[in-house]
Amino acid sequence: MTRLSKRSVDAVQVPAKGEVFVWDSELRGFGVRVKAGGLKTYLIQYRSADGRSRRHALGRHGVLTAEQARALALQKLAAVAQGSDPASERKAARAAMTVADLCDLYVEERLATRKASSVASARADIENHIKPLLGRERAAAITAEDVDRLLLAVAAGKTAKQAKTRKRGVSRVRGGKGAANAAITTLSAALNFGIRRGVRLDNPALGVRKFPEKKLERFLSPAELARLGEALAAAQALGVESLFAIAAIRLLILTGARKNEILTLQRAWVDTHNRCLRLPDSKTGAKVVHVGAAAMEVIAAIPAVKGNPYLLPGFKGQGHLVDLQAAWERIRDAAGIPDVRLHDLRHAFASLGARGGDSLLVIGALLGHRSAKTTHRYTHLADDPLKDAADRISAEVARLMGLSSARVAANRRAEVVQAPPGTKGVLGEVIETKWVDTKAAAAFLGHTVGTLQTYRWMGTGPRFRRIGRRIVYAMGDLQAWRDEHSGGAAQAA
Repeated sequence: MTRLSKRSVDAVQVPAKGEVFVWDSELRGFGVRVKAGGLKTYLIQYRSADGRSRRHALGRHGVLTAEQARALALQKLAAVAQGSDPASERKAARAAMTVADLCDLYVEERLATRKASSVASARADIENHIKPLLGRERAAAITAEDVDRLLLAVAAGKTAKQAKTRKRGVSRVRGGKGAANAAITTLSAALNFGIRRGVRLDNPALGVRKFPEKKLERFLSPAELARLGEALAAAQALGVESLFAIAAIRLLILTGARKNEILTLQRAWVDTHNRCLRLPDSKTGAKVVHVGAAAMEVIAAIPAVKGNPYLLPGFKGQGHLVDLQAAWERIRDAAGIPDVRLHDLRHAFASLGARGGDSLLVIGALLGHRSAKTTHRYTHLADDPLKDAADRISAEVARLMGLSSARVAANRRAEVVQAPPGTKGVLGEVIETKWVDTKAAAAFLGHTVGTLQTYRWMGTGPRFRRIGRRIVYAMGDLQAWRDEHSGGAAQAA
């Protein structure tokens, strides 16, 4: 035995399995328990009034200092000498613990080692849905029926609310089936934690039938990628969107990275020589994202903001870019793909790899998937070589049998659509296309702005695009429309 101190507790070897106890040489009954996982907890051991040996945890090493734990142990052991039973008192207190208390304890202790984003997500479920509906109920008394009612209430929007978060910020809680499923998952985790802490013996949230979740998987076609590139090029040429937002969208599809991995990317993490991004942290921990030459060109073209370490600076050059959704909605509407989410750009990257014959193992490594099951969604795309072989063989069989036809022999795969004039690659670069607004287009055609507005309403004018709130025209389209209509007018004369 030795006197427990920070140095002596830090020096205790972690056992390979089970747990070990180290007792203080000065205060009898005061010690520290060390578990195989490395958790070290201060505790006291004593005999209750009925002669039973009991242990009572005081707190974790690191949360409590050795001296704080010693003072608390002295206080508890003095109470034991006067007939108190701290372990029984804690058990009784846990039996009276409310769902709100249990959830708070779950966040404080069980999620102490989780990522900040995981903690924030669980806390949102608790504060927005669980506490308003079950917070005052005793944790030991809630039933499966209570959990069912929680699921239905959240799905029906009974916890919906709107609150002001800052000067111009608003937090909207809408509820719905997805939020209901998430709330049940968090509640179930808190109840499992309660079982470990002796609050209750079972978990009534287990076996609750959640709402079926529809997996949203949207893969972009070559034509859609070309239109997206054209819309990005137009937005950049006209200056109607932030250069950083445009670069972020291009990097998302050129790298297949997650949104937050790109938005929080720092310049120091870009390894130009090895063409990769060295992320110290991500959803799956530290990882290396290998990127292609096209992505490196986009990164190299992003202007640096002095004093800001982020690749994509935020508002007024402070912090990193946060709100990409608004810009993305304007860009996707201009490209004619209003149902495509930002996360679908990651799917698009993977789908192109699968169609190109890359193995699911390689695709999973590029995307940073921890499990091969996650990458399995792209299996049907990777089957294209097999389907091509089946088409070729069946077409030959049909020819020999006299059943050959154009439809049988036709290749089933979609024809690759070339990028529109003035764009390079699937994401577009401003090279040849010059974009002008309505006023400049009217002047070029010799019409008034009102005439062009009428043309748009009637659907008879030159092709245009809507970028945000602005209507823009490509000079090539204006020239072609003018030539066509001037030619028609000359023939009529």
